[in-house]
Amino acid sequence: MSTDTEEIRKLAAIMFTDMAGYSALSQRDDKLALQLLEEHRRLLREIFPRFHGTEIKTIGDAFLVEFQSALEAAQCAIAIQRTLAHRNTDAPPDRRIEVKIGIHIGDVVHRSGDVYGDGVNIASRIEPLAGAGGICVSMDVERQIRNAVETHFEKLAPTELKNISVPMDLFRIVLPWEAPARAGKLESRSSKSVIGEKDRSFPIRTLALIGILVVIAIALGWWWTTRPNKHVASAAPQASQSQSIPEKSIAVLPFENLSSDKENAYFADGIQDEILTRLAKIADLKVISRTSTQHYKSAPDNLPEIAKQLGVAHILEGSVQKSGDAVRVNVQLIKAATDAHLWADTFDRKLTDIFSVESEVAKAIADQLRVHITGQEEQVIAAKPTDNPEAYDAYLRGLAYSLRTTNTPANALGTQKYLKEAVRLDPKFALAWALLSYTDAIGYITLNLQPTVALREETQQAAETALTLQPNLGEAVLAKGQYYYSCLKDYDTAVRYFEQAHQFLPNSSRIPESLAYVARRRGQWDQSESYFNEAERLDPRNVNLLTQRALSYIDLRRFPEALRKLDQVLNITPDDMDTLMTKAVIAQAEGDLPRASAILAPLHPPADDTTAVETQAYQAILQRRPAAAISRLKEILAKPDPALGFYNGEIRFFLGWAQEVGGEHAAAQESWRQARSELEPFLKEQPENWALIGDLALTSMGLGDKTAAFAFVEKALAAVPIEKDALVGPFLIEILARVAAQMGEPDRAIAALQKLLSVPYAGSLGLGTPLTPALLRLDPMFDPLRNDPRFQKLAAEQTAK
Repeated sequence: MSTDTEEIRKLAAIMFTDMAGYSALSQRDDKLALQLLEEHRRLLREIFPRFHGTEIKTIGDAFLVEFQSALEAAQCAIAIQRTLAHRNTDAPPDRRIEVKIGIHIGDVVHRSGDVYGDGVNIASRIEPLAGAGGICVSMDVERQIRNAVETHFEKLAPTELKNISVPMDLFRIVLPWEAPARAGKLESRSSKSVIGEKDRSFPIRTLALIGILVVIAIALGWWWTTRPNKHVASAAPQASQSQSIPEKSIAVLPFENLSSDKENAYFADGIQDEILTRLAKIADLKVISRTSTQHYKSAPDNLPEIAKQLGVAHILEGSVQKSGDAVRVNVQLIKAATDAHLWADTFDRKLTDIFSVESEVAKAIADQLRVHITGQEEQVIAAKPTDNPEAYDAYLRGLAYSLRTTNTPANALGTQKYLKEAVRLDPKFALAWALLSYTDAIGYITLNLQPTVALREETQQAAETALTLQPNLGEAVLAKGQYYYSCLKDYDTAVRYFEQAHQFLPNSSRIPESLAYVARRRGQWDQSESYFNEAERLDPRNVNLLTQRALSYIDLRRFPEALRKLDQVLNITPDDMDTLMTKAVIAQAEGDLPRASAILAPLHPPADDTTAVETQAYQAILQRRPAAAISRLKEILAKPDPALGFYNGEIRFFLGWAQEVGGEHAAAQESWRQARSELEPFLKEQPENWALIGDLALTSMGLGDKTAAFAFVEKALAAVPIEKDALVGPFLIEILARVAAQMGEPDRAIAALQKLLSVPYAGSLGLGTPLTPALLRLDPMFDPLRNDPRFQKLAAEQTAK
């Protein structure tokens, strides 16, 4: 329960409104001024609630209003100006009501019934620039609403606002009812113009002349492109391609570790990533993410080809040599097309001064490429994340774990361990707090870290600590969004934080990637694909991103497209085991067990790769030849890894299933009894772990405990309803179908299967595909339904495309 003195920090859209000319009118006719003021207040207060606006306070003729999103604030502002424009149509000039409106989105603090913070300060400074009857918004707002409102924007010249340290990019919403003369003036000042968005009151003769010229241009274009000139025809694609690569673009290749101690590789990786991170915060520069560059050599021979693959004009190479507390960093900037060295330098520093190298390199590159750096960006580039070299070393070790290709429990635990050490050594290390929160959140939703209540609280605390220390740290804003997405499934708030993070991390592929995940959970598959496209543009060789895109296609049962994405991954990381496992899973879903077996047979996953272990076990179960799988699962469970937590119980469930399929009924019962005893203790600390609850449902089913099995099914369905999570929610309906099939409830099983085959979702037995007719024909768990004509019809259908 909050008190009047409690401070609540949140992300919000803030609107300021102000009546134009009210002070002058008050001096001339105070009675009329008061009359119009009251009418103005009544009209606006009728509109605010329609867009979920909360009136914070009224200051004379001004309103301060808070909204949950930038879009709702903008829609409310447009509605206000539309209402007043209609009201003023027949009003004499001295009786018109015109307001100026300013909108910004940012962090605010609620205290004692009022609102404070940059979000409020900036909105109040923006409002006077709107002009009577106008709406002025910050760049953060414009970015979020540009594709969501039926209007267009006029970009104002960079403006210095009172008491705001950095000039801001501002936009004026051009309203459709504004007078043509005024709109024309606005267009002439705009830094961007859109064909078709300008004044459309052209004379008909002008339009006809333009039409004739267009026809002539098309005819000339056809003649030019079809005439027999082979030289020009072959050169055109090259010209087009070179034009598509921006000159102000760069990729930072892995730095070579020249230290005698090869264990210092993490340090070279960290220096490279820190330089890249600083460059990536410059909006005027296109920077390819490390996830796309990490698979290249430090100093490759084929730079032009690499630059072409990454879509950049420049490459930065480097090396790091560390001995004790002394560090030498060599860097060289290369123009990829000509292999010309534009700039190179060597930096000898002590560990305590390593940050200056990262800042100097970033500034030097910006100078060489003639990149514009704003005052705020310059401050970010020069920022020193910590004064503690031991804390920074621990951070770099944790960062190295987080950058590894595979997202496994071991890598998540390694990242978490070192980041906790970093913030212990320096409690004011905001960047380490942000990465710790982000790691915890990812581990929570992927279950790579045990998703306990304590982990969720640690995730929140770490994000809030980072934001308190550095409110404008993009990584902290991103982490806060990830917390809302992963731990709370509060998608609206998560999206607001992700979009806010974009202003601080303009080159980050994680933002559209995160938005893709949110859209996927919401069942907005087309929108998710659009976000994935944007993320791939920024990060074209990110194998995790490409894999997630493939998994989306699998969820949609679009298996050919998924295979093409997986082949892209294999071109980057040949023979990657997880990717091959995923291809095998597709073969299983298509009913091609020989192809799946051929892929899986040569692979030998480690015991802690539970996904791969379960995929191989599921293959043996589908083939109904489980002997080898039983032996392997027993070998793993003989020395269970405590770090795997509830996954040990899940593996034991698979052992029992394999034993049951192999005719070892008594052994299966014993395995399931042991599995249940291993799983149940985790439930108290992980009450929302849908995978754990599903494991308990299936284990109880195997033991013939119908009451407990259905109780766990209901608990799982309540924990992750399909309306809240379109990705995982249907899988819990699959658990219901399996339990119902085995527990003698064919009607419930068939109804669940009919629903499942019509929707996309992420399966979770083995690597995880949604059920397909082919899997219904193969999976032993559905044997009790085989004589049911309804089941036969479902199993005979072709896989949904």
